[in-house]
Order: sequence, then C-alpha cells, then structure tokens
Amino acid sequence: MNPDDRWSHLIALDEELLKGGVILSEWCSFIVREADTAFVNSAHLASILTAVSGIETYLRSEYAQNGKARLVDLIDLSPISDALKVNLHTLRKYRNKWVHIDEPWDDSELLAHPGTTEKELEEMALFAARLLRETIYENSWV
Repeated sequence: MNPDDRWSHLIALDEELLKGGVILSEWCSFIVREADTAFVNSAHLASILTAVSGIETYLRSEYAQNGKARLVDLIDLSPISDALKVNLHTLRKYRNKWVHIDEPWDDSELLAHPGTTEKELEEMALFAARLLRETIYENSWV
C-alpha cells in the first residue's frame, strides 16, 4: 500500500466504525494523529506502539479510577465488548514483545528473514489501526 492507499484505509475505517460523534482528550487526539502519521508512512512498529498508546490514553480518560492502572487492567475493567478486549490483549502482548525484548542479542531470525518480520509488523499495524478506532469510537453518541 502506498501513502494514499493507507489514508484511504483509515478513512474507510472511520466511515465503517464511527456511528455518531466522540469527544477525546487533547492528549488522545494528538496520539491518534501521530499513530495515523506513522501508519500512513509505513512506520509499522511506530504505528503499533503509538496506537497502543492512544488506546491506553483513551481507556484511562474514560474508565480509569486512578492514574496508576496498568494497560492490562484498563482493558479488563473497561465496559467494552469481550471481543474488543480479546483483540486488545492480543495487540498489547504483541506490543510487549517489542517493548520488552528479553534477549536483544538473540537476533538471528531477524537478520536471516527481515522480510518476514516486516510483513508481520505491517499486518499488526493494520490490526492496530483498526483496534485504535474500534476503541476510541466504542462510546460514540448521535
């Protein structure tokens, strides 16, 4: 996908998932714009990491009882659909593999097959872009 295709994909997600309007904190809006920019420019890992940040910021702004809640708890305690919770946990665990690399020198697979990693990241970036929107649009009003 080229950048125009990626913007079109985001617009299609907006048209599919937004059923009314939403009010987001300015922090959340800023992070969503950054996630979109990373996605459109094929910065797959940055797109994933920033999308998860946007998801966490939204859940924290809508449902957190205190500022210390972990993302796993925010997902579990939020009144969102079970299907969305499952997908968010999948994305969170994938993000954790990149944020918390246990063996940074165990890189032979990455070096031997960089295209496989890039393809996986692209697929997860598409998944993250969708989940970000499913999350921030989950409580829309008409």
